[in-house]
Amino acid sequence: MPHYSTVPLAVAALISLSAFQGHAAPAGPFAGMAGSWSGVGSITMSNGGQEQLRCRANYQVSGGGAQMQLGLRCASDSYNFNLVGDVESDGRAVSGSWSETTRNVSGTVSGRVNGDRIQVTARGGSFSAGLSLVTRGNRQSVAIQPQGSEVSEVSVTLAKGQSTTTGAAR
Repeated sequence: MPHYSTVPLAVAALISLSAFQGHAAPAGPFAGMAGSWSGVGSITMSNGGQEQLRCRANYQVSGGGAQMQLGLRCASDSYNFNLVGDVESDGRAVSGSWSETTRNVSGTVSGRVNGDRIQVTARGGSFSAGLSLVTRGNRQSVAIQPQGSEVSEVSVTLAKGQSTTTGAAR
């Protein structure tokens, strides 16, 4: 009769293995981004002026890393912006919506994921911007190239979990 007692163990092992394999699905492109980030960068104006930025980002990730609510707030001595958005990805394409709350503009986001790089175009009214985001571990670089704006480029480097006063937008 000892062979009958091994059947429940084998079934339990198969169920455990099935459950483990069910959770082994590849993580979405936003999975490593969840949490708070902060850092510094620069903003270049259309007239050539440049200022240092202090930035904070917060990413709320769900759906196994396939969906994200984001907030990016940056400030310099004379300029600030507050970008929020909801995006989702199937692992290759990215789509969603965005708004910049200090200027009351909003629109759509669409683009692609390629490894650790996310490249999207944000459009709304007469405004468009290319946005490139590269995340490697606890470091992230964000580059924004607006069209039809007084800003010609924003470049920011963020670190996850930092809370220094030099890296935080006020």
